[in-house]
Amino acid sequence: MRIAVVGAGAIGTWLGAALARAGHEVALIARGPHLEALRRDGVRVTGAEEYAVRPQATGDAAQVGEVDVVLLTVKAHDQPAAAPAVRALLGGETVVVAAQNGIPWWYFHGRGGGRVEAVDPGGVVSAALPPERALGLVVYLGARLPRPGVVEVRPEAGLVIGEPDGSRSPRLVAVAGALEAAGFPVRVSDDIRTELWTKLMGNAAFNPISVLTRAGLGTMARDPAVRRVAAAIMAETVEVARATGADPTISIDERLAITERLGDHKTSTLQDLEAGKRLELDAIAAAVVELADAAGVAAPTLRTVTALADLLARRLDLR
Repeated sequence: MRIAVVGAGAIGTWLGAALARAGHEVALIARGPHLEALRRDGVRVTGAEEYAVRPQATGDAAQVGEVDVVLLTVKAHDQPAAAPAVRALLGGETVVVAAQNGIPWWYFHGRGGGRVEAVDPGGVVSAALPPERALGLVVYLGARLPRPGVVEVRPEAGLVIGEPDGSRSPRLVAVAGALEAAGFPVRVSDDIRTELWTKLMGNAAFNPISVLTRAGLGTMARDPAVRRVAAAIMAETVEVARATGADPTISIDERLAITERLGDHKTSTLQDLEAGKRLELDAIAAAVVELADAAGVAAPTLRTVTALADLLARRLDLR
C-alpha cells in the first residue's frame, strides 16, 4: 500500500518506519530538525526494537500525491492546520486513520449528525476531512524522540482499530492486516467509540491532573487523595460516555491499576507543558465537558479539574 503519515512525531514516525520495513511505500510528512534528519539519515528505531529504514520524508504533501491510507497522527488541535496536507493526499478511496487521544471529529458520523465544537470548531475539520473516510485508531504505545530522526519505542498494549459503523469493511481488514504484519499487536473492534472512551477514562483524569501537579502516572495513581479525584473523574467520564451511546465496561479499579503499572511515565500533556507546546486539553477534557453539557450530566470533578488546567494553559500561553 501507499501510506502517508501526516504529523510524523514519535508515534507517527514509529508507525511509518515499521510499515516501511514491512514493504509498504511510506511517506513521512514532518517538519523542522526532525524532517532534516529523516531526509539525511532516515529513521532509526531504538528501545524495544532496533532497526533503521529510509522512507520518503517531506514537508510538502503535494510531493507525495494520492495514497491509499493517511495515518493522521497530529494532535486534535493541529488537525485544522494539517487539513491542507491531508487533502493533497486524498484519492477517491483514500482512508484516513485517525490516531488521536480523546474525542475525534468524526464522533457523530452515522449517528444522526451533531458536532463537537471543541474538536471541530465551526465544522472546519469535517469540511476538510470527510468523516466517511475515517477509521478510528486507539494507540497504546509509548514512544519519544530523544533526538531528530530517532524514535525510542515501548510497545505496551498495541493498537485498537475499528470502523465508526462497527462493520468489518475491506478497508478496515486491509489496514489492520498491514499494521499487524508490521509488528504491532492489533485488535479490531466493532465498537471503536467505546474503545475511545476506555482510554479517555485515563486521559480525562490524569492528563489535566498531571499539568497541575507535574507528577508522573504512578505517583498520581498511588497518592490516595489524587487517586480519589481521578476515580471521580473516571466515573463521570463513563456517565458521559453512556449518555452518548458508548459503554465502557472496564472497572475504575482496573483502569487505575493499569495506570499504576505504567510507573512514573509522564502523560503526553505534561511532556508538552515541559516542552512549551500547546496543551492537548480540547479533545481529552473540554470535549467531554461539552458532551456532558449536551447530555445534562453534572460531572463536577471533571469540570473543576478541566477549568484549573485550562486556566494554567492560558496563563502560560499554551492554549
